[in-house]
Amino acid sequence: MVFDPELDLKMQSIVKKDHLSRKTMFGGTCYLLGGKMVCGVWKDYMILRLGEAQAITALKQGKARVFDITGKPMKGWVMLKGDGLTPQSMAKWIGQAKSFVSSVK
Repeated sequence: MVFDPELDLKMQSIVKKDHLSRKTMFGGTCYLLGGKMVCGVWKDYMILRLGEAQAITALKQGKARVFDITGKPMKGWVMLKGDGLTPQSMAKWIGQAKSFVSSVK
């Protein structure tokens, strides 16, 4: 399955003010801040780099799934089904991811 172009357009409209760069990766798209991935679209999921603590919280709340597309889960990453996301909720999640990535050295 190719990534969801509508979900990607929604994401583009949210991240454009943050001046994130867009790159095609793993059959989807991703958005980077200073060369570090913040978020992206894989199939019909929004993927986010939240860091381990925030990812665990999101998983416990039942709002996200572990980001695992290769059989090896990525720590600190989650994925959310795109059809359940509003622009407001996407902006909130992307803000959390951007905040985490900004803190990574």
